[in-house]
Amino acid sequence: MPKAADLVKKAIELVDKQEGNKKRQEEFDKQLQQMKLILFGADGGAASTEACAQLAAAVEANHALFEFILNLNQMDFEGKKDVVQIFNRLLKREIGDRTPTVDYICTVKPEILTKLCQGYEDPAIALSTGMMLRECIKFEPLAKIIMHSDELFYKFFEHVQLSQFDLASDAFSSFKDLMTKHKVLAATFLESNYDKFMEHYDTLLKSENYVTKRQSLKLLGELLLDRANFTTMTKYISNKNNLKLMMTLLGDKSRNIQFEAFHVFKVFVANPNKEPEILSILQRNREALLEFLADFHNDRAEDEQFVDEKEYLMKQIREL
Repeated sequence: MPKAADLVKKAIELVDKQEGNKKRQEEFDKQLQQMKLILFGADGGAASTEACAQLAAAVEANHALFEFILNLNQMDFEGKKDVVQIFNRLLKREIGDRTPTVDYICTVKPEILTKLCQGYEDPAIALSTGMMLRECIKFEPLAKIIMHSDELFYKFFEHVQLSQFDLASDAFSSFKDLMTKHKVLAATFLESNYDKFMEHYDTLLKSENYVTKRQSLKLLGELLLDRANFTTMTKYISNKNNLKLMMTLLGDKSRNIQFEAFHVFKVFVANPNKEPEILSILQRNREALLEFLADFHNDRAEDEQFVDEKEYLMKQIREL
């Protein structure tokens, strides 16, 4: 098997010269296959730790991961697939309690994260960059870089509303991971950036796109009910405009939207320390809400948790 350094060098030579050249694509794919053999082992055998270390060192020295991502759009399907596997394998590589590739991206090549986030702007590579991006987000130091970059983080609010369903869904998966994988990081971020975040999030909740609206509502419910986000939850349910929006969404033409809105609405009602203006809105609408909830999703009788929550909510509204 060729030396790791030679494999990487050859791959770098070919990586930006593949477009429209099948022979070069095949030659490049061959280099990637050899790298995979080193990283994953041959014929079910264990990979050599020393060989993996040599390959990782050569990849870092030549900034190969960055070059591969930069030129993904020149690769054929197999090439893209192999790059994703190589990237994700290197990212997970550990030496003691260190993850060297994560450290490398953090300190030497954070532009890798920029390129992965920007992948959603190119449909030809978006699903490949999405897979690598979500692998990065599993590591808190990398997630933190993305969250603390306005340029990268707030672009997600555009990516999740892309017209291509598969790309928008992939972007939402990455966004959701950012907001839920590292609870303390996300909670601190939300507390520090509450107004700006909610201003952007509001556009998703009011989106004309059904999938965007439903996914955003569902995630909002999860975020508000997570104890780590208590401060954010308290702030959100103190705002009368948020309550009005949820009451509107309870009457949405889509039953799924109604159901997700219910799970956010219940947080307003269950709050024992309601703001005067929240209390006032609920009191003014008490009879209408009770009438509405009495017929709300009665076909979910098998969902015991929902039935209990609805009964509890109606009891709370009656006693306002």
